[in-house]
Amino acid sequence: MQRLPTLLAAGLMSVSLIGSAAAQENTIQWKVLGQPLATGKIQSQKEQPFFENFAERTGLPIEINYQPVDTTGIKDTEQLRIMKAGLFDLVSLRMSPNSRDAPVLTGLDLVGLNPDYATARTVTDAYLPVLDEQLQESFDVKLLGAWPFGPQILFCDAPVSSFSDIEGLKVRVYDQNLAKFVESVGATAVPMSFPEVHQSLSLGAVDCAITGPSSANSAGWPEVTTHQLTLGMGSAMNGYAISLKAWNQLDSNQQETLQTAFNELNDEIWEYSESLYNDALNCNSGQQPCETGTEYDLVNVEPTEADLAQVREALLNISLPTWADICDQANPDCSANWEANVGPVIGLE
Repeated sequence: MQRLPTLLAAGLMSVSLIGSAAAQENTIQWKVLGQPLATGKIQSQKEQPFFENFAERTGLPIEINYQPVDTTGIKDTEQLRIMKAGLFDLVSLRMSPNSRDAPVLTGLDLVGLNPDYATARTVTDAYLPVLDEQLQESFDVKLLGAWPFGPQILFCDAPVSSFSDIEGLKVRVYDQNLAKFVESVGATAVPMSFPEVHQSLSLGAVDCAITGPSSANSAGWPEVTTHQLTLGMGSAMNGYAISLKAWNQLDSNQQETLQTAFNELNDEIWEYSESLYNDALNCNSGQQPCETGTEYDLVNVEPTEADLAQVREALLNISLPTWADICDQANPDCSANWEANVGPVIGLE
């Protein structure tokens, strides 16, 4: 009789071990390619914690291996190719850097399209289904939402009092659409990935560069520049894309749960991005309140009325026709789909 408790305990342990092994066997393993560490607080305060606590946030049996793109040796311009090759299951997609492979992405953030957060959100809601359909067809990935770093402004290691002052200067850009815009005032556009910019500014390889104020602060751009011109030229849109192979590992209920979790994350980032934008403008120029970044002493330059008009006019005169030519070569229906979905919400009919 004394052996009975021992045998019972051993049996329970065996069942427990079998259950644990079965749970491990049923756990899905996903590799996630994240935002660069250098981009700052959205990556560190929102994105990375979400993936590090993925099972808790979603309730799904998925184990995440999260790697910021700038720790992998992979260029952020290669994300869609990496996904199509099956090397990662989910990516924090940097849309403009990947627009050479998928020109349709630029349609979400044309120069002059998104002058503020509210407009950017409206445009995103209207255009996201188009992007999702195109990415599924061309790259076997599904979009789980999109969010902005926020208005992209100009940082210069040169005195500027208006946008026209960049004539003759070398300006870092991150897509062809933005390149055409800076070239329209006589500047030289220099395409360059984000991690390369700080050194390029310090060495004089470029005179100015465009990004959001929070990303600039996190990457130390105010250490190597003197002026920030707060003319919003785009919103630097990003999104989350999952491979169809990974998506189809889930049943319909799990897919709905996953989409809900990403909807919540995207909403959090939209709100956080706007608060970071306003705070970082202050931090960069030594103004208060400065609560989330490093305080610097850049000269803060407000855009002139001519600057604002130039950005508004750029949508119809430069960015939309330039992009439409490129995108329609990849997909003959590209610009027509944009006009049908985005045109009505911005009053362009």
